[in-house]
Amino acid sequence: MPLRPSLLAIVVAVIWGANFVVIDLGLGDLPPTLFVALRFCAVLVPAIFLVPRPAARWSDVLLVGVFMSLCQFGLLYTALALGMPPGLASLVLQAQVGLTVLFAALALREVPTRWQLVGVVVGAAGLVVVGLGRSASTPALAFVVTLAAAASWAVGNVVQRRSASRIPVRQERRRPAPAWADGLSMTVWSALVVPVPLLGLSLWTDGPDAVGHALTHLTLAPLLSTAYTAWLASLVGYGIWNGLLARYPASAVVPFTMLVPVVGILAAWLVLDEVPNAAEAAGGVVLLLGVAITTGVLRRRRTPPGGRAVVTAGATRAGSH
Repeated sequence: MPLRPSLLAIVVAVIWGANFVVIDLGLGDLPPTLFVALRFCAVLVPAIFLVPRPAARWSDVLLVGVFMSLCQFGLLYTALALGMPPGLASLVLQAQVGLTVLFAALALREVPTRWQLVGVVVGAAGLVVVGLGRSASTPALAFVVTLAAAASWAVGNVVQRRSASRIPVRQERRRPAPAWADGLSMTVWSALVVPVPLLGLSLWTDGPDAVGHALTHLTLAPLLSTAYTAWLASLVGYGIWNGLLARYPASAVVPFTMLVPVVGILAAWLVLDEVPNAAEAAGGVVLLLGVAITTGVLRRRRTPPGGRAVVTAGATRAGSH
């Protein structure tokens, strides 16, 4: 890609990578599920009044919201609250790329290529190394919950991919829109399913007194964190990212997502003094190698007619936080 769009892709990777530390800093004053509910309220208002409804079926929009927003972020925020280091979380979430390939094969009958299978195996090996070699300060439950967040993201990727194939042709003709607009509208409208269930869950698990106290004693940290995650990470980041995918081959854009865990780990080191141990670092390198193989970053591929290389569904959203 030319210099300007490449710099934009790097900016998005930095925004998404730093997002994990920003979330962790805001979690000190709010229960995790309540925090996610506030984030998606900020995503919805005022964007829901400005962004048109996506062309997908309502059932698909709701399912994308359940898996890609409600469950993914509910689990991620909970994992961070349980003690998952933010830098390590940014790395483990990349498991969603390999999981998307597997889930797409099961649900959509998309037969993975030989290289994709190799990438999934390599990535899984790296994930095992990270899990077994994690520091004693990282609870096993927090690691498992983060992996569950990656699995939920992967299911959301498959649902979104299926929804795109089910849009009626007449609706596509009536509502021509660039890819970035479709992606942004799905992000906003699918967020409708998040606030009420997570607020209810927070009332049940944390209690009305804790929720009421948190909402009436909001400090600057969760407010700034909510603004960053909702407006920068979700709306600005996703808008730029889909704009790039609409204009350039996915094979040229997707590799920039490899910077997300690098930025996440670096931000955690600079802000929180979080340093991965040798096993976490080695396993992380292997995991990212698996992601690179799965998405085709490490090999040249012929671009099909239309100028866009084919990549996994998860790869095109590999940093969307």
